[in-house]
Amino acid sequence: MVSAIVLAAGLSTRMGGQPKGLLQFDDRDVFVTRIVRTMREADVAEVVVVAGHEGERVAEAVARSGLLARVVLNASYREGQFSSLLAGLDAVDHPGVSGVLLSLVDAPLFAAATVQAVIQRFEAVGAPVVRPVRGDEHGHPVLLARTLFASLRAADPTRGAKSVVRAHASEAGDVQVDDDGAFIDIDTPEEYAALPDVIGRLRR
Repeated sequence: MVSAIVLAAGLSTRMGGQPKGLLQFDDRDVFVTRIVRTMREADVAEVVVVAGHEGERVAEAVARSGLLARVVLNASYREGQFSSLLAGLDAVDHPGVSGVLLSLVDAPLFAAATVQAVIQRFEAVGAPVVRPVRGDEHGHPVLLARTLFASLRAADPTRGAKSVVRAHASEAGDVQVDDDGAFIDIDTPEEYAALPDVIGRLRR
């Protein structure tokens, strides 16, 4: 089984402190529920949302959505994103889990088909890191095999998961996808203001 972790605990400083997970995505979803919905549409069996800053509001948004997801609170979220990854890893590290999809809450635009393509590649080749790619770009979400869990826990917190991903990435684990949304982050008020136009372009 492949589980998913959605990192939604940060302080959102580049967004002026407004929690990115609670930004309205469309008339149905905020960012965090959009990602959970996409994971569920891709038949991901377990989705864990790691909340921290405004954690109760994030949990309430997930509960209101009616989507099947578990919210865990990272009390150490001020220590940075890596602390949330470890909290999520602890939540999904149980027997039967062969890997984890890692998703950042500021990247809500990837498609369910991309999630499925990543999982299918992992199941087919067993690469320790599987990620969507387009040319030299690496997109969202990234799948990390269970064999890397110990390396993630031992990683330098200042570098986070990046060092582990780079050390174990391979051509076999790179999945070419036709999904512009997998390569878009929404980090600033200006990028958020442009979101309706971006969504419209992706849907054409």
